[in-house]
Amino acid sequence: MTTLSLSNDAAAQVQPLPAQRSRGYWSSVLQRLLHDPVAMGAAAVILLLVIVAILSPWIVPSDPYAASMLKRLKPIGTEGLPLGSDELGRDLLSRLMVGARLSLFMGITPVLMAFVIGAGIGILAGYAGGRTNTVIMRTIDVFYAFPSVLLAIALSGALGAGIFNSLVSLTIVFIPQIARVAESVTAQARNRDYVEAARATGAHPFTIVRVHVLGNVLGPIFVYSTSLIAVSMILASGLSFLGLGVKPPEPEWGLMLNTLRTAIYTQPWVAALPGLMIFITSISFNLLSDGLRSAMDNKG
Repeated sequence: MTTLSLSNDAAAQVQPLPAQRSRGYWSSVLQRLLHDPVAMGAAAVILLLVIVAILSPWIVPSDPYAASMLKRLKPIGTEGLPLGSDELGRDLLSRLMVGARLSLFMGITPVLMAFVIGAGIGILAGYAGGRTNTVIMRTIDVFYAFPSVLLAIALSGALGAGIFNSLVSLTIVFIPQIARVAESVTAQARNRDYVEAARATGAHPFTIVRVHVLGNVLGPIFVYSTSLIAVSMILASGLSFLGLGVKPPEPEWGLMLNTLRTAIYTQPWVAALPGLMIFITSISFNLLSDGLRSAMDNKG
């Protein structure tokens, strides 16, 4: 009897270990991404550019539209003009800061719109299969067959110059690319055991897609879409450079590169600054996308 009471006392003193909640998939992805110095460096550059773009109307050192022929094509380091001036004597630093807003908008917005439309089309085609898939994807292939640059130029030339038309052109360019990726990952997910089990229970196809498919396919689609932002920025700048995008006197980096090309022999460093900003921004988005892809691919 004494032994039994002692055993009960010992059992009462044993405290159960607290339940530890396992780290979710996206939490693990975030942790791996935070430990990637290259990706975090690229994210810091992008964050800085976004902050400058948002606050540019209030922090620019001078009016980016004020021209002065007396200050035309001043070199870098000129008093009052830290980065020199353009062909009309406008402060290049102020124009680069204000231009960040329009350049980022032109680079990110088409990808976001294409992500929503292309992902919806690709998921529908991938889950439906059969003739629906054939009709949708063969139509997508017609646009996908054209090189992105030529298709963007052709659409912008047909629609005319302007910010809105450029956004429409670039969105149409990226929809087929995102739709193909979405269709591929959805076609793989629709044959998974958990989808088959949900289908066997009589769940509605919309419910299956919303509950079981979206969570497994949106990640790869989003990662691929982020890699298109750099391409979008280059294409948007190229359209403006060719006169098919933003119209003067708006300070957009591609348009600035076009107007400064005649100064390449007199002030090469000043003329190269808009191109340098395009390069830095594009490579930052590429590095961040690569880091996100690596974080998601790591299954350990």
